[in-house]
Amino acid sequence: MTFTRRIPVMAAIVFGGMFISSQAAAEASRSAVLASTCFACHGTDGKSPGSIPSIAGYPAEIMEMQLRTFRDGTRASTVMDRHARGYTDEEIRMISAYLSKLN
Repeated sequence: MTFTRRIPVMAAIVFGGMFISSQAAAEASRSAVLASTCFACHGTDGKSPGSIPSIAGYPAEIMEMQLRTFRDGTRASTVMDRHARGYTDEEIRMISAYLSKLN
C-alpha cells in the first residue's frame, strides 16, 4: 500500500477512535446523570448518612437485580418501585455500573 493510500486508512482509524471515545464519554456522562437521581435519598455520591442504605460501591450485579425486582413489583418497597419503574434495562445497567465504581 502506498503512502497516499494509507492516509485515508490512518484518518479513519484516528477519527473512528475519537468517535468511540466520545461515545464512551457520553455514556459515562449519561450514567452519572441517571445515578445522580439516587443521591437525594441515598446520600451524596451514594453515601447515606442515615437509615437509608448507602449504595456507593455496591456490586453492580446485585444492584441490577434489586432494581429490576423493584421495577417489576416482585420486591416490596416504600418508594423504590416507583423510582425503578421509570428505567429501562439499559438504564438500570448503566446506573448499577456507575454506582459500583464509587467509593
